[in-house]
Amino acid sequence: MPDNASSAPDYAAAARELATVVDFARWLTTVFARSDLHYGHGTVDPWDEALALIAGALRLPWDRLERLFPARLTDAERRVMVALARRRIEERVPVPYLTGRAWFAGVEFSVDQRVLIPRSPIAEMILVGFEPWLQAPPKRILDLCTGSGAIGIACALAFLEAEVLLADISADALAVAKANVDRYQLDPRVMVRLGDLFVASEGRFDLIVSNPPYVPSSSYAQLPAEYGHEPALALVADDEGVAIVERILCEAADHLTEQGVLILEVGEIEPAVVQRLGDATVAWPEFSRGGEGVLVADATTLRAYAAKRATAAGRPRGN
Repeated sequence: MPDNASSAPDYAAAARELATVVDFARWLTTVFARSDLHYGHGTVDPWDEALALIAGALRLPWDRLERLFPARLTDAERRVMVALARRRIEERVPVPYLTGRAWFAGVEFSVDQRVLIPRSPIAEMILVGFEPWLQAPPKRILDLCTGSGAIGIACALAFLEAEVLLADISADALAVAKANVDRYQLDPRVMVRLGDLFVASEGRFDLIVSNPPYVPSSSYAQLPAEYGHEPALALVADDEGVAIVERILCEAADHLTEQGVLILEVGEIEPAVVQRLGDATVAWPEFSRGGEGVLVADATTLRAYAAKRATAAGRPRGN
């Protein structure tokens, strides 16, 4: 249950009395656990959340943070840490927005409230080179609805010879993506393009990856307060969440090479997508690190699906 007024964290005492990194890790874990927070933006529990806040706020290496547990914080650092903790608890701001840092597929990205916080299970697929789905390393990759650019940039770092296009309908999101491209000095191999889905793309791709908006408006209204800090444009889709996913499924074949593959996250609307796909042969990978609702489809399957949907709608389908 959330803290009541009498048991609210004593922020002034924390800033005055806590000294070391481990002091703050312990205190943050305790106050987070008492504050009914939601963990869905890169962490799974109060301890992880505490470490993420410390590493992000102090610009410390996440994977070596415990080595620095005995280190003492300066007065200014303690005040910053307490101020961020207060915002996390009272305003429900996710930690990556507080620190401006998020990790995806082992890579650090800059984020702010113009983009979703990257958290797709597609990260696990990137780390294994999309095996066994790709027959060869991709030469051209398209990241649709790219947001911060995390998926596409992680792909570029995994496939060092690939050309990558990051596409999004939001100019604000692409400004963040471009900053991340510049951070890793990937220009001109990684490009950003403004447009509605495939309008921004040119030519064909060996791999299309996408984490598009798919949250039904009815579900969005019920999400924890933390999600209210993210851009609704990147979360919510019409037709009970299926509208944008359906467009991608119907249009992707026209932008894939003959051996090309689509990797598409659909999250909670997986049952609705399965129903629409009917007998189409797609794969639904299982993830050892958590997550679900990602489909894998090849160009042939998508071409047949698009033709079937066009016929059902009474319109011609070209090649």
